Amino acid sequence: MSVAFTKEESFETASETLLPDRPVSAHPNLVTQAGFAALEAEMETARVAYAAANLIEDVNEKRRQAATPLRDLRYLSARIRTAQIMPEPASLAAVAFGSTVTFARDDGRVQTYRIVGEDEADPKAGTISHVSPVAAALMGKAVGDVVTVAGHELDVVKLG
Repeated sequence: MSVAFTKEESFETASETLLPDRPVSAHPNLVTQAGFAALEAEMETARVAYAAANLIEDVNEKRRQAATPLRDLRYLSARIRTAQIMPEPASLAAVAFGSTVTFARDDGRVQTYRIVGEDEADPKAGTISHVSPVAAALMGKAVGDVVTVAGHELDVVKLG
């Protein structure tokens, strides 16, 4: 193996392991208590993965294996540091952070979502981010109120 090949391989490996940081939202980092616990659990998982990667003897493989957990550790550290744990909604009178809201769309669909932090949002699991267009439009609304999102009407039918 030539020296040139070794250097090229090392350069390629190094460029593979320089992962860009995960983008951090400019919005306030509001989280539920469960969302904060999930961030902490993800942080521990990333720590374990990073520690395991550092046990690898081959330098290039160590870099490859450590890149993702290291990036996740930077992201999760920032999110945990800036997290604002929000209390459960005090009232069911209006949509608030942490509320579960059911609304009817103008196409006849009825949907229910809980409004949560950005990192814990998963629409397929019934949660949406407080900064999503739907959640932003529903904040402060009460049962019977109608909002328009992307040209579609949403009628608040239940808070719970």
